[in-house]
Amino acid sequence: MNAIKNKKIAIVGAGPGGLTLARLLQMNGADVRVYERDADKDARPKGATLDLHEESGLAALREAGLMDAFMANYRPEADKMRIADMNANVVYDDHANEQTDRSRPEIDRGPLQKILLESLQPGTLVWDSQFLTMSPHNDGWKLEFKNDTSVTADLVIAADGANSKLRPYITPIKPFYVGVTAIEGAVYNSETESPKIHKLLNGGKIFAMGNEQSLIVSSKGDGSLVFYPGFKKEENWSRECGIDFTDKAQVLAWFKQEYAGWDSSWLELFENSSSAFVARPQYCMPPDQTWEALPNLTMLGDAAHLMPPYAGEGVNMAMLDALELSRCLVSENFADTQAAIAAYEKQMRARASETARDTLESTAALHSPDAITFLINVFG
Repeated sequence: MNAIKNKKIAIVGAGPGGLTLARLLQMNGADVRVYERDADKDARPKGATLDLHEESGLAALREAGLMDAFMANYRPEADKMRIADMNANVVYDDHANEQTDRSRPEIDRGPLQKILLESLQPGTLVWDSQFLTMSPHNDGWKLEFKNDTSVTADLVIAADGANSKLRPYITPIKPFYVGVTAIEGAVYNSETESPKIHKLLNGGKIFAMGNEQSLIVSSKGDGSLVFYPGFKKEENWSRECGIDFTDKAQVLAWFKQEYAGWDSSWLELFENSSSAFVARPQYCMPPDQTWEALPNLTMLGDAAHLMPPYAGEGVNMAMLDALELSRCLVSENFADTQAAIAAYEKQMRARASETARDTLESTAALHSPDAITFLINVFG
């Protein structure tokens, strides 16, 4: 049976995974709403550029009929990378390579979100709906939101990210800290505000490593850049270090001390950052997690298999989850919704566990004494 026939579906979370799933289900006639805590699409800053992979993110867009829109919005040179040492010496340069691999084209988060939102039927997205709690209702769920509204649904999909509030309804398994914390910063007009790094970036990405620390810089299509120093600290460091991350002077002083051996040209990023810094301790779901499938609730993306960003797989995994879940839900090959969900979750967990292991390996390698050699071997 088709598991979505005559069912009301609620997707909680309007990230790329949730929006992709909504599009794919609507293409198959589903009654679906997406509930998002943000007030509107511009409610928060959008992080680094995303590289979509042929077998996952792009496969989902292709099935969603959105490749033309993607091709009109992607950034052809943004996937070019420079690997640098802590002295800002370039040791590997994609820009010099004419035969760039085009199987991982880059797109900014804003344009990708816009493509997905515009592909949905009017009224699909319900903004300002921060999930609070839910309880069983008939054979489905009653969901309650912070804005004092509630809805009922026959099937609920948790697409609410790293700190998922719905995940505990499925499994008590929690993510573990991987030993690395990153700090996110942004420079809005990088050409004038941080000209040295802007030139080094050359419209692409920089991976700088040394002293078991990383500094990743990524250009964006709006002329801004985002950057992420990554370093080994204990789990509660960001809460207990006493640094006010909204105070640029404090973060700059910390960077000068923490990255003492690094070239002074990197300071340009911290001196000219345009917004508050955000500390991001890095977590990962256990690669061997398992749980029993439910008949009316499942999850995708970071909610299901959070992992650090050091392998570039997060958004691709979420969009592939959406593709595989939609295929299972519209398939005629399963006896009921629970069987469809069980089939999806089994393959999703197998895929996620392999990717999590790879990601943990690369997270450790990028913060090791041999980080540069490791990365050159990956790309070279």
